[in-house]
Amino acid sequence: MMEKQLEHFTGYIALERGLGSNTVSAYRADLQNFIEWLKKEKVADFGQVSREEILDYLSELKDEGLEPATLARRLVSIKMLFRFLFQEKLLAANVTDVMDSPKLWQLLPDFLSALEVEALLKAFPAGKDPLIFRNRTILEVLYACGLRVSEAASLRLGSVNFDDEVVRVKGKGSKERLVPVGKTAIRFLNRYISEIRPQLVGNANEATLFLSKSGKQLDREWIWNIVKEAARLAGIHKNIHPHTLRHSFASHLLENGADLRVIQEMLGHSDISTTQIYTHVDQKRLLKVHKLFHPRG
Repeated sequence: MMEKQLEHFTGYIALERGLGSNTVSAYRADLQNFIEWLKKEKVADFGQVSREEILDYLSELKDEGLEPATLARRLVSIKMLFRFLFQEKLLAANVTDVMDSPKLWQLLPDFLSALEVEALLKAFPAGKDPLIFRNRTILEVLYACGLRVSEAASLRLGSVNFDDEVVRVKGKGSKERLVPVGKTAIRFLNRYISEIRPQLVGNANEATLFLSKSGKQLDREWIWNIVKEAARLAGIHKNIHPHTLRHSFASHLLENGADLRVIQEMLGHSDISTTQIYTHVDQKRLLKVHKLFHPRG
């Protein structure tokens, strides 16, 4: 269905809008890439797409090192497609109508300070409420491991190795990697699996790690909402999303002296140039320190 609607759209911009063949081909390639990403996320219809999913898609592309101009073009392509589908009454609403300017994608990755991360994590206290404890565990794992939201959502019970304190993560292209978890996140995972998850699971054969209150796999939109709610409760007014914790994970490792190659491996980047974007973040911090403390700063 999505491919058919894409053909209708490209026909419209070629015949009615009079765009050149190269421009039409560029729109088609951009949107085909978006469709393939949606399918991987088990979204089968444009009507199921939320604003958060579009931003998550763009965040992943940004995380992979795409240039700001390319990100801006991808967003424009998506906005044009959704405007067309809404005008043709193929969508009940246009979720891209209120999306921010592509200029936002010229910014370096946003990340939180260590104190902000601490406040975000503590927004869900580690009490007896199973959903609140589940939410806290998800946040702990996102920050401890630097996972993409899709990777966190797809974790299985068998993904956690408590003896070695690592998780086995299936990343892009079904490539697997082992990521250290850390003692705090391991402690939360241990209690979640032994005490909390049994209260949520309905089907004994369900292998997904993080479950909804009905015992189903949490999708990326739910995890997105969990992060947003934590930020609200913590009084953090930055526009954060699950990828913000991934960016914070990498930035804090670099600040504390971790080797860029090690960070690359933990993030699952195939190319070191993608990871090098975090050196710009660190340089920005060093400039602030220099200006603050150097006599001639």
